[in-house]
Amino acid sequence: MTSDNDHEATTEAKVLKPSLDERINGVIDSRIGKDDPFVFGQRYLTDEEKVFEHNAWDHVEWGEEQIAECQQLIEKQYDHPVSDFDKKRFNSTPAKFWDIFYKNNQENFFKDRKWLKIEFPELFEITSEGRTEKVTILEVGCGAGNTFYPILAENANPNLKIYACDYSKVAVDVVKKQPQFEPLNEKGIAYSSVWDLANPEGNIPEDMEENQADYVIMIFVFSALHPDQWHQAMLNLNKVLKPGGKILFRDYGRYDLAQVRFKKGRLLEDNFYIRGDGTRVYFFTEEELREIFCKDGGFEENKIATDRRLLVNRKKQLKMYRNWLQGVFTKPV
Repeated sequence: MTSDNDHEATTEAKVLKPSLDERINGVIDSRIGKDDPFVFGQRYLTDEEKVFEHNAWDHVEWGEEQIAECQQLIEKQYDHPVSDFDKKRFNSTPAKFWDIFYKNNQENFFKDRKWLKIEFPELFEITSEGRTEKVTILEVGCGAGNTFYPILAENANPNLKIYACDYSKVAVDVVKKQPQFEPLNEKGIAYSSVWDLANPEGNIPEDMEENQADYVIMIFVFSALHPDQWHQAMLNLNKVLKPGGKILFRDYGRYDLAQVRFKKGRLLEDNFYIRGDGTRVYFFTEEELREIFCKDGGFEENKIATDRRLLVNRKKQLKMYRNWLQGVFTKPV
């Protein structure tokens, strides 16, 4: 498993954006930058007639028209689903396709995740200057270290331990090959290993103990699991996370542009797809997250929110909607 950034490398905004909480609560930021198609989080659409004046708008609410259009496009996907033969092939060996992906893209990863400070500020608070408490972070689906290394780069807490795990052995090898890994590993700060979040044996990551993690980071990771694997993943997360520990979650939301764009032969099951490179992806709703993490997993909901963005092709007069879900869950004490 891996992150959204591995499929969609983007350029970070030069201006700090408000957090998702601030955007949802209506705190409007007036710091409008240059008309860069990748500048998100600062531009709010308050006049529909001006929609084509910029390339992107942040936190755009959807109307019935947008939802109906998405549903219509998705309905057409059911006319040409993945064949039964290919379903078996893709679902039986998912790690193989992630390994191939990393072999082909080892040098093409986007690693500067400045937005982490905005959306999950607690990660940087516990690693800031003057903090000395023992903290263990586990990044699940670490990819090439897209979150792992930005946290380490700014860590000033001498008692931090951070573990990076991925379903793909090739991805883990990419993490370990970085020149800064070995010195940190020798100091007992950084670890990396192959781990299947949904492994049926209930194994936890190598070098970790049960109930050890203070934070588990899952960024565009859970969507790679088959729905049949969700329950086992919850069991494994409960085993590795300490009481009071938190899960920091971000993933694809229902009707995201990536979902409605799928053409023939990509639909595996309801809202579950196979990409052109053989990797799988699911698109969630807020209600599903509550069902999975809270009702089934037993975690407490701190926050579940939807982050919607509108991308605009001004030349072709096209509107393209992105939709992500973000959540924070706590293991009960």
